[in-house]
Amino acid sequence: MKLLLVLFAITVFASCGNSLSSTSDSDFSIAMTLDTAQFNTLHKKYKETALFHRRFKHSDIDSLIKIHAQKNVLLIEQIGKSVQGRSIYELTYGEGDIKVMLWSQMHGDEPTATMALFDLFNYLEGKDDGSSGIRDLLKNKLRIHFIPMLNPDGAEIYNRRNAQSIDLNRDARAGQTVEGTLLKARAKAIVPQYGFNLHDQSIYYNVPDTKNPVTISLLAPAYNEEREINDVRIGAMQLIVGMNEILQQYIPDAVAKYDDTYTPRGFGDNFQSWGASTVLIESGGLKGDPEKQEIRRLNFIIILNALIQIAEGSYKKYEAADYEDIPFNASLLHDVVIRNLSVGTDSIALKTDIAIRRGETTVGRDYFVRGRVEDIGDLSESIGYEEVDAEGLHFIAGKVSANVVNDISSLTMEQAYALLKQGFMAIPVKAVGATRESGLHGLPVHLFTQKQFFTTSSIDLGGTTNFYLGDLYGNLKYAVFNGYLIDLSKNINDLIIKNRVH
Repeated sequence: MKLLLVLFAITVFASCGNSLSSTSDSDFSIAMTLDTAQFNTLHKKYKETALFHRRFKHSDIDSLIKIHAQKNVLLIEQIGKSVQGRSIYELTYGEGDIKVMLWSQMHGDEPTATMALFDLFNYLEGKDDGSSGIRDLLKNKLRIHFIPMLNPDGAEIYNRRNAQSIDLNRDARAGQTVEGTLLKARAKAIVPQYGFNLHDQSIYYNVPDTKNPVTISLLAPAYNEEREINDVRIGAMQLIVGMNEILQQYIPDAVAKYDDTYTPRGFGDNFQSWGASTVLIESGGLKGDPEKQEIRRLNFIIILNALIQIAEGSYKKYEAADYEDIPFNASLLHDVVIRNLSVGTDSIALKTDIAIRRGETTVGRDYFVRGRVEDIGDLSESIGYEEVDAEGLHFIAGKVSANVVNDISSLTMEQAYALLKQGFMAIPVKAVGATRESGLHGLPVHLFTQKQFFTTSSIDLGGTTNFYLGDLYGNLKYAVFNGYLIDLSKNINDLIIKNRVH
C-alpha cells in the first residue's frame, strides 16, 4: 500500500532534493501523512550535525540538551543520575491527553535511535517549513516523553551494560539499578498509552530466504508467557504494520521481527503488561553504512510517522494480522564469505567455504577491528556483506616486510596498498607517532612495534584473517586483510579500514 499523498492531486515534491519551503501549511491541513520525499527533506533539514558517529559521549548529549533548553519548546528536566553521576534527562513535548514514552540507549553501545531523537527534537522546534500543522497536531493531541541515553555510563565506554555490569533491559522486574528504577518510576508516573523501546541489534541478522541484512527489526513484545494478544498488543502490531509499510519504500525486503519470546525481566514486555502499546525498534545493518547514519534517518522517519498516526488514530486502519507476515530474524550473515577455496595440503586436499566476522574494540571515540574465522565448511546457506567464489584459487600466506618505517605518517595509503599487492601484510614501525597516540590508522597493512608479527599460516576456527587468495602460479587476486576482503585489481580509496598499531 502506498502512503497517502497530499491534497489537490498534485505531488508537492518532484524528488528527494526538493525543499519544504515551497509548500504552505495548508498542504497538511487535512491529510497529515507525509510521503518519502517530504520525510527525506525534513530529515536533511533537521539532522543534528553534532552527532555524526556512533561513539558520541554523554558530554555531547548534555551540551545539546542545554541548547534545546534555551529554545523553550521542549520541557526539559533532569530526572536522575547514573551510577557514576551522569545526568539523565527527560524531554517533553505536547499538551495532549495521549501519553507516549520513548527511551533510547539503555544499552550504551546502541546509539542509533539517540541520534534520531535529537533530529526529531530539532524538527519539533522547527518553523517555516510547511509542516507546522503536524507539529500542532502532535502538540495538541499528544504528550510525548523522551528519555535519550538512559545508560550514559555505558555510552561513555561504548558498553552494553551499566557501570555495575547489569543489563538495564533485564532490570524491569527487580529494579536493582538506579537507571532501571528511574525508567520504571517514570512509567508509573506517566502511565503512557504508547511506548517505544529503542535499540540496536546485531548487524549479522538477515531476512529469511534473502541475502538482505535486516536493517530495521520490529516487535510488539509479549506481555505473558503464552504470548497472548490483547487490545494493547494489537495496537503495537498495528503501529508496526504502518512502520513496515513506509520502510518497504526505503529498504525493500530488509525488515524483520525480533524474537518474541516472553522476557519477564525485560522493559518492553513489562510496558506491554502495564497497558502501553509498546513497539521495539532495533537498528540493524546496512551495507555501506558503518556509522548507521542512513539507519538513523529511517528511525527519524518511522518514529515521526508513528507519532502522527497515534495523534490521528490512523494507525488503527492497519490489520494486526498483517504483522504476522513480517518474518522473524535469521542469523546467517557475515562480513565476508569465501566459497570453494583450496586450503588443503599436498597430502590432504581440502576445498571449503570460510565465513569471517569483524569484532570492534572501542578506543575513545573511535575503534579498531579484528577479523576472525567464524565458520568453516559447507556454508551454502551463509551470506556475506562481501562474497567471493574462489574456485580455482588457493590459500597463500602473507609476508612480513623487513623494511622499517619511522611512524604511521611515514607511510601513505598508496605505499601501503602497493606493499599489500606485493604480498606484504605487515611492516615494522619504530613508533606510533606523536599525531597518532591511539595507534589507530586506516592503512591496508599491519604496522607493529613488537619484535615480530605473524600472518595467518592456516585457516583455523576463531583464528586471524590475514592471507591471500591466489592462483597456482602465485598470482595474488584478493587479500583477506584483518577481516576485510580486498580485490587487488581495484582501487582501494573507497574502502574504510579500521586498524591499529600492534
